[in-house]
Amino acid sequence: MSPDATLIERILAAASLPDGEIAARVTDLGPDIVAEAVLAEVACRAALLDGPADRLAIQCDLGFGVGRLGYLLVLGDGRAHVEKGWNGEAPATLRQDLVDLLRELFGPQGPHGVTRELFKKDGVDATNPLVNKAVVAGLRQVLGAISQRPKSLTDLSVVLGTDKWGAAAVWYTPHYEKYFAPYRDQAVKVLEIGVGGYNRPDQGGESLRMWKHYFRRGLIYGLDFFAKNGISESRLHVLQGDQGDARFLESMARKFGPFDIVIDDGSHFSHHVIASFNALFPHVRPGGMYVVEDLCTSYWPGWGGHVDPTAEGTSMAMIKSLLDGLNHQEQIRNADQRLSMIELTVTGVHVHHNIAVIDKGLNTEQAIPAFISRTDNQLRQYSDAGPPGGPTSAQ
Repeated sequence: MSPDATLIERILAAASLPDGEIAARVTDLGPDIVAEAVLAEVACRAALLDGPADRLAIQCDLGFGVGRLGYLLVLGDGRAHVEKGWNGEAPATLRQDLVDLLRELFGPQGPHGVTRELFKKDGVDATNPLVNKAVVAGLRQVLGAISQRPKSLTDLSVVLGTDKWGAAAVWYTPHYEKYFAPYRDQAVKVLEIGVGGYNRPDQGGESLRMWKHYFRRGLIYGLDFFAKNGISESRLHVLQGDQGDARFLESMARKFGPFDIVIDDGSHFSHHVIASFNALFPHVRPGGMYVVEDLCTSYWPGWGGHVDPTAEGTSMAMIKSLLDGLNHQEQIRNADQRLSMIELTVTGVHVHHNIAVIDKGLNTEQAIPAFISRTDNQLRQYSDAGPPGGPTSAQ
């Protein structure tokens, strides 16, 4: 794992510590390092929100112990970045305790922001109404980045230009919102196969950024066959490898996993989809999910699919087999037939148009009682003596 990935993971972990431990962890990591990482997150979030059109520098005055840390948060033209230092001419100042800010950004929900103070430089109100308006807009933008929940997945998808909603007649984000909402404020690890941009090294990553902003405490990993430069950023890391190489996937998952969510938006070739699922599903945490996108290719021969919907070896055939495995308790099997790991851990399969969401857990629900015959002709018994003592038609 890269040093940056290790650092941000430690910072995320520190944000959830009890009061007596969090300051010690910040000291161990380095207050300046933590402050820079925290403000980089603020800048990243602020860039998605409305703010002043022209350049505006807000002084950030962060307290830790008896010391003060000075940084400038520079806004304008839909962008934001951080510069180290103090500027006595900054038109506004945001003052806050570093530990409080760290918890507000990356910790569990709670009454954070209690140490925050806002100041406007003397004279800003009176000298130029346009400057004052820009300062107010800038402060609102920064506070929104710190304290507000991110936009919906559909909004984020549109703002960041992903292909999860609207592109190529795909409308996935409402489905994702339905299943991912319980994880939104959790410290999750998300892996998405397929970064985008094909073989262009500086292209892609839009949906990775969407996941990063949606999961405010999450670590996001992207996997692509092609090398990608300039896409990794705080909490977002891009890996290179072949999703059809089971040995590579196993090694990668052991190093960076386990994952709470895996999303396959890779090549969409059936043999790759199947290989990736078999290799990575064991590395999804219990309670997590595995998603397969663009199942339409199961029916397209050019993508390793088949025009016959009942054909074996396609990604949709794999989804159908998971439904059988989900109900392994009800199947008539040889006594020595062992259950697979997949059968024992798939606890739900949710299928929508072109997308499937697979739940990970412990699939050991009891079967229907054994006194209900599996082999006798129940239709004949029903006709002769009324319904059996098991499942019946609705009355």
